Amino acid sequence: MSLAAFRSGTLGRRLLLGALAWVLATLVATGLILTDLFRNHVERQVRGELLMHLNQLTGHLELDAAGRPQVLRELSDPRFRKPYAGLYWQVDGADGQPRLRSRSLWDGAIGLPPGPLQAGTREEYRLIGPDGASLLVLSRVILPESGQGKPEALRLLVAVDEAVLQQPVRDFAGILALALGLLALGLLAAVGLQLKLALGPLERLRRDLAQVRAGRLERLRGNYPGEVQPLVQEFNGVLDHDAVVLERARTQAGNLAHALKTPLSILANAAAREPGELGRLVQEQVATARRQVDYHLARARAAAAGQLPGQQAVVRPLLEGLLRVMGKLHGERGLHLELLPLPDPVNFRGDPQDFQEMLGNLLDNACKWAASRVEVAVASAAGMLEILVEDDGPGLPEAVRAAVLRRGVRADEATPGSGLGLSIVSDLAGLYGGSLELESSPLGGLRARLRLPAA
Repeated sequence: MSLAAFRSGTLGRRLLLGALAWVLATLVATGLILTDLFRNHVERQVRGELLMHLNQLTGHLELDAAGRPQVLRELSDPRFRKPYAGLYWQVDGADGQPRLRSRSLWDGAIGLPPGPLQAGTREEYRLIGPDGASLLVLSRVILPESGQGKPEALRLLVAVDEAVLQQPVRDFAGILALALGLLALGLLAAVGLQLKLALGPLERLRRDLAQVRAGRLERLRGNYPGEVQPLVQEFNGVLDHDAVVLERARTQAGNLAHALKTPLSILANAAAREPGELGRLVQEQVATARRQVDYHLARARAAAAGQLPGQQAVVRPLLEGLLRVMGKLHGERGLHLELLPLPDPVNFRGDPQDFQEMLGNLLDNACKWAASRVEVAVASAAGMLEILVEDDGPGLPEAVRAAVLRRGVRADEATPGSGLGLSIVSDLAGLYGGSLELESSPLGGLRARLRLPAA
C-alpha cells in the first residue's frame, strides 16, 4: 500500500498522521531543549572569558605617583584595540565617571547605573552600548593600594556584544534544524515502510475480497498474519455456509416445483377429458397456477443466488448454446441466428442458470416474432454487461413496451405464451442490479437491451 493511496479516514492515514504529529512534536521539543542547552553553554563560556579579562584588567591596573589609575599592559584579546569590535573594558571612578577605557570604545563610554561603590562586589548588567548594541557587562569594585592617603574606589568592567553570544546559537540552531529535519524525513520514511509492511496484508485482503465479490475467487486464499487469519477463516466459513444454504434452497425449490407440478398435471389431464365449462375453467386455473409457480420459483432462486458472492458465468459458451437450442426449436422457420463478435473476456457476475433463464426468454421471444433474422450483441463498460437481442419482426409500439414488462401481459393473445417471459427477465435483472429496456431495432423489429453486472 503506497502513501499516495492513503485517503481521508483510512487506518493508514490515521497512523501516518499520528506518527507525523508525534515525530514533529518530539523533534521540535528536542530542538528547543538542545538549543537552550547550547545557549546556556555559550553564555557560561562567554562569562568565563569576561571574568578572565576582568582578572587581567585587575592585575594590570596600578596607580601612578599622582594616584591616578593606569593599565600597565594591554589586555591579551586584540579586539580591545579595534573600534567597536564587540569587546570592551572601562575603569570608572567613585563618581561614576570613566577614568580609563579600551580603544574599542573609541570616543564612547559604558554608562552603568549610579550608586555607592563597595570594594569586593561583582555584578552583571545588560546594557545598550555606544554603538547601540546590547552588551553583557561584568563589573568589579576594587580599592587599589596607594602610598598617598586613602585610595579612590574604582569600578572595573568588561563588556561583550551579545551578538557574540547569539551568532553561535543561531548557527547551531540552523545546523540542528537541518539535522533534525533530515532525521524527521528518515523517521517518516521508516514509519511509511513500517505501515506498508504492517498494513500490506489488509490491502491484500481487500483485493482478495474484491476478487470474491467480482466472482473471480470462490473463497479467500493464502496465508495472513495471526491477527488477520481468524477473520479470513470466519469469512470463508460464511461463504461455505451461504453456498450450502443456496444449494439447499435450490433443492427445496426443485422439490416444491415437482410436488406442485405433478398434481397440476393430473388436474390438467383430468380437465382435458372433462367436456363443458367446468373442464375449461379447471384448465385455465391450472395454467395460471403453473405460471405462478414458475415465476415465483425463478424469483426465489435469483434472489438467493444474487446474494451469494463469488459466482460468475462465462457469457460466450452460454449464448452459443442458447442459439443452438433456439435454432432447433424454430428450425422449421429457417431463421438466421447470429452472435456478433464479443469482447474477450466477458463474464456475468451471477448464477449461470439465471443468465440462461433471462437470455432464453429474450431469444425465444425474438424468434417467435422475427421474420428471418435475430442478432445478439454484447458490450462491456463501467462494470456492466449490455446485451442486445434484436429481430426483424413487426416490432412493438412504444405505448405497449412498458406494459409487456408487467407480469401476465401479452402483446398478442394469438401467439402462444404465458405473458411471464419478459416480466421474469425484468425482475431477475432487477435482482442483480440491472435492467431491461425495449427499443426499436435498426433491423425493423424489437431490440431488447439487457444490462447485467460484469465479473
